[in-house]
Amino acid sequence: MGKSTSRDWTQIYAIYGMDQWQTLIFLLCQAILFTILSVLYVLYFDPICLFFEGLLSFASVPSGSARFAAGFTGSVTALSALCLFLAAANFFYSSVPLHYDMAQRIVSAVNDWSSVKLALDLGCCGHGILLNAVAMQLKKEGSSGRVVGLDRSKRTTLSTLRSAKMEGVGEYVTCREGDARRLPFADNYFDVVVSGVFVHTVGKEYGHRSAEAAAERMRAVGEMVRVLKPGGIAVVWDLLHVPEYVRRLQELKMEDIRVSERVTAFMVSSHIVSFRKPSQHVHGPAEVRLDWKLC
Repeated sequence: MGKSTSRDWTQIYAIYGMDQWQTLIFLLCQAILFTILSVLYVLYFDPICLFFEGLLSFASVPSGSARFAAGFTGSVTALSALCLFLAAANFFYSSVPLHYDMAQRIVSAVNDWSSVKLALDLGCCGHGILLNAVAMQLKKEGSSGRVVGLDRSKRTTLSTLRSAKMEGVGEYVTCREGDARRLPFADNYFDVVVSGVFVHTVGKEYGHRSAEAAAERMRAVGEMVRVLKPGGIAVVWDLLHVPEYVRRLQELKMEDIRVSERVTAFMVSSHIVSFRKPSQHVHGPAEVRLDWKLC
């Protein structure tokens, strides 16, 4: 199991904060609104029934239909409030505790960090949770290696550097601005490439379900492969589109492609996929190993 069992999530939250807190506030406000409406339905059920009777008076409907309509509407309202509270809870959990836990699992997917000289965190989302997890592992191994975090936002990179200093691994971390579709690194540059809930955002300006967005995501996957050294390991945790990545990795003849079990994150399906870049060119389809256990 990852390190999250030995650290309190409030301590982790104090260091990293939470991305997209506006979404959490929106979900909570909607949940509270629907809760208030549900309470009003209970308190004023009879007047609401009379209101529905007035609406249905012009239609030939059986007696009792107004009470059924009022009860059904109230039930849907209450269920909506519950779902919104659950969505807010999952969003909060995914942003901090789950993100931290998955970062530890990504790190544990690489067997030997002692020989890693350069690692890349593509996206370094979450103010560097995954980036710092890699840096802490390098520090633990006594390695002279470094990890580079790449993000398209200068504000995010500055926040990441601050969190790295708070974690005591500032000397292991470098941040750069750049585009995941055109990585500013040479071929065969990194021993390890990692990424956490980032690749699905590539090409979002075209709409997540468009063919253009899918093509942009595949470019990012191709760039990960390009900058990875032969024999190097890549581990990617992402939402929704992991089957696309697996197909692309098979086309690129990557080896030891492994897909984890499903984990619900940010209210959708997520998986970890890992692979190794072959030391030499191989022919034939790559094997995919499913249901790799994360712990």
